[in-house]
Amino acid sequence: MQPIIQFDPVLLLRAQDIRVLFLDVDGVLTDGGLLYSESGETLKRFNTLDGHGLKMLQKGGITPVVITGRDSQPLRVRLQALGITHAHYGTEDKRPAAEHSLAQLGCTWANAAAMGDDWPDLPMMLGAALACAPANAHCEVAARAHYVTRAQGGHGAVREVCDLLLTASGRYVELLGGYGHP
Repeated sequence: MQPIIQFDPVLLLRAQDIRVLFLDVDGVLTDGGLLYSESGETLKRFNTLDGHGLKMLQKGGITPVVITGRDSQPLRVRLQALGITHAHYGTEDKRPAAEHSLAQLGCTWANAAAMGDDWPDLPMMLGAALACAPANAHCEVAARAHYVTRAQGGHGAVREVCDLLLTASGRYVELLGGYGHP
């Protein structure tokens, strides 16, 4: 099956050595809205396109790492369902957390992509070889991203980045082909 997705060749070159994707949660994996139940529990909405992209990313040999300033049971449940084992919760200073994960995974910043939507994400984005932002990112963040998605956070933006990384790694066609048989 031939893919129809295309990315700028310069962007693909920048992304070809990526082995780790750092992700913020609110505004990236979610739309940034916070819903509270009557009991005060935080509720989050996640997009299944993003979820499938993250599963394919892992099959393609790229490790997603979540670094978030918040912690919640719904987030932990979602990450567990996606098989994401590298996560830092309640982390305001994201760059040291990212550096810790890079050391654990035997990678450097040259092997890292980062996706964020607001100022606390800038230190990890500026260190990464590939900085990405969703369409709804704060203007200061979007201006510093190598790639701004068409989709907004929580609405398939992470999937776009997963597709980009899989295309750059040469695994996209192979993984898509697994779904093309009757």
